[in-house]
Amino acid sequence: MSAEHSFTLTLEQTRGYQFEVHFDWDGVPDLVLDEPAPLGHETGPNAARLLGAAVGNCLSASLLFCLAKQEAPPGAVRAEVQGRLGRNAQGRLRVQGLSVELRLGGPLGESPKLARCLDLFEDFCVLSASVRQGVPIEVRVRDAAGTLLKPSEDSGESP
Repeated sequence: MSAEHSFTLTLEQTRGYQFEVHFDWDGVPDLVLDEPAPLGHETGPNAARLLGAAVGNCLSASLLFCLAKQEAPPGAVRAEVQGRLGRNAQGRLRVQGLSVELRLGGPLGESPKLARCLDLFEDFCVLSASVRQGVPIEVRVRDAAGTLLKPSEDSGESP
């Protein structure tokens, strides 16, 4: 894999179940990860929450990129991610699904490219396309008024 398409993160345990993540970009602050009680002290997100944040960020950025094709347009995207945890057949806790709702603010919901982007953006999100191979992900898009623009493909909802 070329350096253009790779990255290196360093995680160092600081105490208990708390880790500091050091990123390979200059100027990016370290991130503290921790587990919920009773294992950790909730001083930062745990891995499952970080996965949800990463998927929500990737989907939001992918939709913005499609609408703008470079520079983010005016308006805002708000993502809400709900994660479902449960036990597998062996009793191990696993992420069983993510549900992502993107809300378009301002002129984003009125973009002439919106219909085409709603059909394309999920396929171009590197992370959700990868994670979906093992974890179901539902994605909905709403405009600023809350009108459903794109239902989750498996929900049976209609816009």
